[in-house]
Amino acid sequence: MAEWLNRIAELIGMNPWTLKAFTIILGALLLDLLVRKFINRLSQLADRSAHMWDNALVFAGKQPVSLLIYGQGILMAARVLEPHTAAIVFSIELLELAQQLLFVITVTWFAFRLSTGFELAFVHERQRRKQDYDITTVSVLGRIVRIAIVLTSAMTILSILDIPISGLLAAGGVGGIAIGLAARDLLANFFGGFMVFMDRPFSVGDWVRSPDREIEGTVIKIGWRVTTIMKFDKRPMYVPNATFTTITVENPSRMSHRRIFEHVGVRYDDFTSVRSIVDAIREMLQNHPDIAADQTMIVNFDRYAESSLDIMVYTFTKTRVWIEYHSVREDVLLKIGEIIEAHGAEIAFPTRTLKVDSVPEILAAGGEGRA
Repeated sequence: MAEWLNRIAELIGMNPWTLKAFTIILGALLLDLLVRKFINRLSQLADRSAHMWDNALVFAGKQPVSLLIYGQGILMAARVLEPHTAAIVFSIELLELAQQLLFVITVTWFAFRLSTGFELAFVHERQRRKQDYDITTVSVLGRIVRIAIVLTSAMTILSILDIPISGLLAAGGVGGIAIGLAARDLLANFFGGFMVFMDRPFSVGDWVRSPDREIEGTVIKIGWRVTTIMKFDKRPMYVPNATFTTITVENPSRMSHRRIFEHVGVRYDDFTSVRSIVDAIREMLQNHPDIAADQTMIVNFDRYAESSLDIMVYTFTKTRVWIEYHSVREDVLLKIGEIIEAHGAEIAFPTRTLKVDSVPEILAAGGEGRA
């Protein structure tokens, strides 16, 4: 091969080592083309399988393999040129160092993409099998794994470059105070996000609200610094994680039931029907298919209001879904109205009765003199 390249170099008037370096780089390009076709074929086969784990493996290796091929080609070409040039970048020491760094970077990139692919595959598998999972936990664990990969890679690179880690840590301790003071809000948000993960007051997809702040909506992402909440008017709200350590957070998504709490008033003229109306409403709720009969249920005559006899209705629905709850509540209120009507009573509305004990003589005369 070397003799063949030397002959070609003589024919075209080129230095043999230059032609060899060019051939190596060209071979790397062709090899990368073949490897890409092979990986694309593997990707097609992986798409046919029922699970996503093989897709994650193909996804992880596609780009790092290309980097390794290109990097190795350039380094091999540089080794060919090294004896024929005095440039310091082609020295054996630097080339060996670059070889080690290339390997570390390639492995780190592969592991980083593999962890991301496995995270997506895990979520896909859970969704495909319709199994419950906590997307917040999956996301945080994925981030922790990727941070560990990056830190391990950084420590390895420092070791390859002969940079003493102890000295770096000592310098970091001195500068850490200044950095900590300058970035205390960033650190507060980081630890706030960590506490959200540990305490888990909410997860991605939960409806949350705070009585302390004007915060209400659906959690769509929990980041290291901010949590993204989509408000009900479809405006995103970015809340710093440190906020959740100082405010009260309600999570309606985790309620077990939804409550119906109403006061229904009947006229004072229907006083004799109140007891039977109350009994009928209670029976209706106990037999209603969408009312949780095992939860607290209160149906009682509650008070003498200004213009009505108020009946308190306190019960819980089986559903937690907001739209379904309103359908059940509507049905209950309509049936209460039908019960009141069936007993010959009427729902009260604000009225005022004026009693006149005596009529002045000028009015009793008919008002003609007044006219």
